[in-house]
Amino acid sequence: MSDIQQTALVVSAHSADFVWRAGGAIAKHVKQGWRVKIVCLSFGERGESAKLWKQQGMTLGRVKAARQEEAQQAADILGGEVEFWDIGDYPMRVNDEILFRMVDIYRELQPSFVLSHSVKDPYNFDHPLAMHLAQEALVTAQAMGHNPGQKIIGAPPVYAFEPHQTEQCEWIPNTFLDITDVWETKRRAIECMAGQEHLWHYYTRVAQQRGVQAKRNIGIASKRDIEYAEGYMRLAPSVVDTL
Repeated sequence: MSDIQQTALVVSAHSADFVWRAGGAIAKHVKQGWRVKIVCLSFGERGESAKLWKQQGMTLGRVKAARQEEAQQAADILGGEVEFWDIGDYPMRVNDEILFRMVDIYRELQPSFVLSHSVKDPYNFDHPLAMHLAQEALVTAQAMGHNPGQKIIGAPPVYAFEPHQTEQCEWIPNTFLDITDVWETKRRAIECMAGQEHLWHYYTRVAQQRGVQAKRNIGIASKRDIEYAEGYMRLAPSVVDTL
């Protein structure tokens, strides 16, 4: 058995996205001994903090601080390492400095898989931008000519986690992850996101619905009891020896 710890990368546009959409994957892999790094590009301070902005005398700095505290608590519960890059939201912009910073993450971490947003999202342009960054940085990290001498990266699979409006985002799940054994952990992480309490029940329903689909896709004769799952859309083909 290898002593090398397996790793994964989650690229989250806003500070709550990784909790709703990939909290189960983070908790499950950490439970199995993986190192999971989460990069939050922004705090979602402008576009996803309406509850905080309704408070008297609220400032941008206070919103950011509250959102960071929530996300840090959630990451601690899930067991992931989290970085906050604070590049802004609504609109989000990515320059070469940010791109190369992500490339460095890839080369240091050498992740076995990557999770980020759907490629399309007509309701939130920060989300596909985060996925674009994740993909472009991956390709750059594979280039021998970028910072020669550094260890390049292979081709880890990239998965798009579930967007809020699946049909409009043209997101179709082709991978289900059973998170039943870590659901209570994910739910506790969800409840850290006090600024978006209206989504707690929504994402509980999503997990239950994906659980039903996951169980159906392993066959009705299976004795495996899947109650909660997360759906993912793998963006590249799998290469296998047998089907």
